[in-house]
Amino acid sequence: MTTTASLPAPALTRILRHAGYETRIIVTNAEQLLVSLILPLLALGALTTTSVLDGIADTRINAATPGVLALALVSVGFTGQAIQTGFDRQYGVLRALATTPLGKSGLILGKITAVAIVALLHVAVLSTVAVFLGWQPKATFGWAVLIGVLGVITFTALGLLIAGTVRAQATLAITNIGLVLIAAIGGVLMPLTRLHDALAGFVQLLPSAALGEGMRDALAHGHINIQATIVLAGWALILVAAAIRNFRWEN
Repeated sequence: MTTTASLPAPALTRILRHAGYETRIIVTNAEQLLVSLILPLLALGALTTTSVLDGIADTRINAATPGVLALALVSVGFTGQAIQTGFDRQYGVLRALATTPLGKSGLILGKITAVAIVALLHVAVLSTVAVFLGWQPKATFGWAVLIGVLGVITFTALGLLIAGTVRAQATLAITNIGLVLIAAIGGVLMPLTRLHDALAGFVQLLPSAALGEGMRDALAHGHINIQATIVLAGWALILVAAAIRNFRWEN
């Protein structure tokens, strides 16, 4: 009598199954979900009650909302996933996955897919609040979706690259400080035209500025920003490849 070993599921099936698993973990962590919404909501309140974005669009809420949505994508993908994965790695939670057919690529792509699903919830909540405050997007919605997806891929991959290469405590510090810098001077909330020329010349090459400028052009002005899309797509490819190549299952 002979037995036949079961074959592993196709790669796409493995990725989608892991994405479902990761999604359940994220949505059941109510504390982390709230934390990833607090900073964007605070930013929305601050930007609509001050004159810092006056002249960017016809109203303050129209000027602020695209950047706030971009910040939410960064928050849930970059900070949230990096911290969770960093501590999972430190405590050996990922050790079992290392022995499965999922592999590093399946882990990374599954987590990115899960973040994209959860990001939809964040966008829905923030958009509802913004509409209540008078937001009227001059929308190229299809392009905004493309920019948003590229942003999720880019910043989730960056977070996983950090989480997979340094210790959890360092990941916590790096990503929290990084999120503050991205929000303050990374071109997400503040258009490049509001930054010092020397700083703007550097920041415009970063994925944060590409995400912020792309979302503003699509939702505040109804324009398609090809340059921002190319920059963001390039960063997405580089960071996904780097995360898959360098991710380590254990410290």
